[in-house]
Amino acid sequence: MSHAEEKSAALQTRHCKACNPQTPPLSEAQCRALLASLSAEWKLVGAAQAITREFRFRNFYQTIAFVNAVAWIANGEDHHPDLEVGYNRCKVQYSTHAIGNLSENDFICAAKIDALFPLLDQEG
Repeated sequence: MSHAEEKSAALQTRHCKACNPQTPPLSEAQCRALLASLSAEWKLVGAAQAITREFRFRNFYQTIAFVNAVAWIANGEDHHPDLEVGYNRCKVQYSTHAIGNLSENDFICAAKIDALFPLLDQEG
């Protein structure tokens, strides 16, 4: 297992912690370090204010199955992404709404989605 895979696996086993407006956001350097633990498909938005990834599928049914799985993860972690859903794609964007920036919770949930995605019958 590579170092990045080990870091991703470590994130996948963690759980989100409640944030409030006084919770300090992660620095851009911290975000870049955590981003290295995720699939290379995840990208930083702006000055590390959010992370985003687009997932592609063969059809609407698979897309919605993925959306439901993401919703299940979000509910369990009490940390919810912004989703943009189309026929065969879903764009997932994480940012911690309570602080208007990124927290470790965003990377924990992204790692859980990374673990889920290979299990689905995605496009190509």
